[in-house]
Amino acid sequence: METVEIQHFEGKLSQGGGSQAPEESKRGGWISFPFIAVSVMGLSIAAAGWASNLIVFLITEFNVKSITATKISNIVLACSSLFPIAGAIIADSFFSSFPVVAIFAFVSLLGMIMLTLTTTIHSLRPPRCAFGSSTCEAPTDLQYAVFYMTLALSSLGLGGTRFTIAAMGAEQFEKTKDQGTFFSWYYIILYGANVISFTAIIYIQDNVGWGLGSAICAIANAIGLAALVMGKQFYRQVKPKGSRFMGIARVVAAAIKKSRVSGTFGRQDYYSETNVILKDQEDSAPAKNFRYQLFDYT
Repeated sequence: METVEIQHFEGKLSQGGGSQAPEESKRGGWISFPFIAVSVMGLSIAAAGWASNLIVFLITEFNVKSITATKISNIVLACSSLFPIAGAIIADSFFSSFPVVAIFAFVSLLGMIMLTLTTTIHSLRPPRCAFGSSTCEAPTDLQYAVFYMTLALSSLGLGGTRFTIAAMGAEQFEKTKDQGTFFSWYYIILYGANVISFTAIIYIQDNVGWGLGSAICAIANAIGLAALVMGKQFYRQVKPKGSRFMGIARVVAAAIKKSRVSGTFGRQDYYSETNVILKDQEDSAPAKNFRYQLFDYT
């Protein structure tokens, strides 16, 4: 998984490398690393803190059956794994990495605040089951709505920041060696934050209180967002160069649009992989199968 992610980051960097304006090239470097490192640490502690113990919270605090809790957790994890693609497309095609990370970090903070409110305000969750009781009061529709909104914001924040901030950090360096060193530190910090969440945060949630555990996650998220914004003046802002996913989407849309195109076309109407008109001495004209894929996608 990490290998695929690193290849994606390197591909993105190869698109944007060497095209920065003179004033942009003066920014970046290791001076920006402390801000990014603190941001990664804070955001990762917050994300792992709520996601890793979600099933336990649903069962013990929200009176959800174990099977339903597992389904909800799986959906949340699936969305958190899918949202980074959307974050990468937005960063590569429309904005640079910094605005995307900052916005999604703020979205994540909203989710952490709502989670803290859910765990501390009794009206936002059902009463706890009595010890040994086989019947528990189910959450109301309002309680479900608030909690699902909390999960949506938290998942969006997690998906939009975790790997986009890695690409943003690597953009601060021009040398491949420095980029590789950054990725090494990125994963050290990421997994170090996970260890803290899987041990200390979960211990607090299970033995001290969910309200305190959620508040710590919110504070960690706020610190990560603050560190990210404080380092803005030191970041190299790489202009968006477009995303491969957008190109794939255009090809699919054009293929669907032209799937029923009819008519007689000569060789001059077809294009090879290099966008050069086919010559008479080349192979025979393409067959009718997949003919809509051979036209110019403009």
